[in-house]
Amino acid sequence: MTRLKIVTSALAVVWYCSLAFAAPQHSFTTRGHDFLLDGKPFQIVSGEMHYARVPRQYWRDRLKKARAMGLNAITTYVFWNLHEPRPGVYDFSGQLDVAEFIREAQQEGLYVLLRPGPYVCSEWDLGGLPAWLLANPQMVLRSRDPKFLEPARRWLKRLGEELAALQITRGGPILAVQVENEYGSFDSDHEYMAAIRDAIKDAGLGEALLYTADGAEELPNGTLPDLPAVVNFGPGEAKEAFAALAKFRPNQPLMSGEYWAGWFDHWGREHHATDAAQQEKELEWMLAQGYSVSLYMFHGGTTFGFMNGANLDKTYHPDTTSYDYDAALDESGRPTAKYFAFREIIARHRKGEALPAVPKTPAAISFPAVELKESAPLEHLLDLCVVLQSDVPRPMEQYGQSYGYILYRTKIAAATRGELRLKDLRDYAMVLVNGGSVGTLDRRLGQEAINVDLAANATVDILVENTGRVNFGKGLREERAGISGVTLNGDELRGWTVYPLPMTDLKQLRFASGAASGPAFYRGTFEVAQPGDTFLDTRQLGKGVAWVNGHMLGRFWKIGPQQTLYVPGAWLRRGKNEVVVFDLEGVAGKEVQGLGRPILDQVRAEQ
Repeated sequence: MTRLKIVTSALAVVWYCSLAFAAPQHSFTTRGHDFLLDGKPFQIVSGEMHYARVPRQYWRDRLKKARAMGLNAITTYVFWNLHEPRPGVYDFSGQLDVAEFIREAQQEGLYVLLRPGPYVCSEWDLGGLPAWLLANPQMVLRSRDPKFLEPARRWLKRLGEELAALQITRGGPILAVQVENEYGSFDSDHEYMAAIRDAIKDAGLGEALLYTADGAEELPNGTLPDLPAVVNFGPGEAKEAFAALAKFRPNQPLMSGEYWAGWFDHWGREHHATDAAQQEKELEWMLAQGYSVSLYMFHGGTTFGFMNGANLDKTYHPDTTSYDYDAALDESGRPTAKYFAFREIIARHRKGEALPAVPKTPAAISFPAVELKESAPLEHLLDLCVVLQSDVPRPMEQYGQSYGYILYRTKIAAATRGELRLKDLRDYAMVLVNGGSVGTLDRRLGQEAINVDLAANATVDILVENTGRVNFGKGLREERAGISGVTLNGDELRGWTVYPLPMTDLKQLRFASGAASGPAFYRGTFEVAQPGDTFLDTRQLGKGVAWVNGHMLGRFWKIGPQQTLYVPGAWLRRGKNEVVVFDLEGVAGKEVQGLGRPILDQVRAEQ
């Protein structure tokens, strides 16, 4: 290193240190019914937005729009599964630089409410818990089981290394940190909640105000006596929910930790368009009472990749890729009519304080239909896999895989006709005999068996897609993806070759002109004169996932209601761009195109 570089580096260190020591120290506490910021009453008007659901290049734009709507804070979850993809391996880079997201919020004049879980729900796979936890069959998630608590503590400790310096007490924007998430809807183990509270404190995140969040009826189950509680509810429930909170905690501030100003969608079900007028009326009422509120969601964005969750009541319902949520900012960050109505309401309660101008949003672009002329059969990817041998099929987590697809292959020696039954299907399977599909099985529809007619020495493939682990309720404890056994006419089949297919690296696929048979990858190119946001029309496709320029957009499924995938303009380039799809129902001649608007509300009858 030259002397000039040494001097320059030293000056930089001095400058950064001086900033750190000069950072103003603040406090955020409670007194009676008030939150106090530096000793003065402070009404939180926040909105939820998740850094992982918004391309990093657009964080600043969305935060500016939050400030322009009148918000004084941003609420965000932290997704454990993204940051610790394998035990002890952490990632806080690029899109996952949550500390930078929080710094940018502060630069835009916003405080932050941090929700680190370790469980976060959020229509996210397994509620944000890493799937590798499920590799241990005895693991009991969200409990005092040491096999769960030890990695949870380790995770929170590592998160504290990233975010502790950003607390309000150290000059950062983090006002408050939530302990767990709606635990009262899951169980009532207060010792578990105390263990998570202590883990957050041990991680150095206890200088901010700690709090819990639950539904009105679940407050007794999920709270801790030493922490303030907030209440979560939907439109039409504000007065009753706040009354319940006031009765439960008569001498603390009243806040809605989640006011559900929208809702999410499931595959095969109708798109949700919520009652904006009702939400406007309730927001006006809450602010007039002096209550604090966090809008869930202010901006939903997109659950890119394989990260969508699912619900489980009597049946299984996976969530769509779009997390538009009928929010104030739509999926692509465009202000809606709801945005401007909320802005007007909030402005009336800012006592004459002028709001910043709403940033302009460039128009979305379109591009003409692109024929997916090149293909690569799934077999090409199998050739690149780490091949495993297994006496009986096991869930993908036991093979070290968390997301995507997994293929189980066996040979049938003697000709056989009868019922092929899958055990614990999670979640969608295509059954192939000698490379040709003989049908599919769908967990949503309760399907577990299919009739087959097998010749001697037939090769049977079972290609399973994890379409999203359950993220709410105790069912998440059993969400091991793949299958755990196969029988043919009641006899267990043994001797399997297993191909994990996480779909994380497609660079070595060998594409060729023409169509491929069965599940396959298809590729096409399109030209863009000026990059901008667009929406990939998937209505000609069947079921699968799509990438643009190597960025995984998410899942498509012809049953809808989502029929387009959001393509951020930041992921496009001038000139030639590449689109790749993996379609279980590969057919020659399919096309995609870029639309100037999304299609999120077209449900098709299932065949």
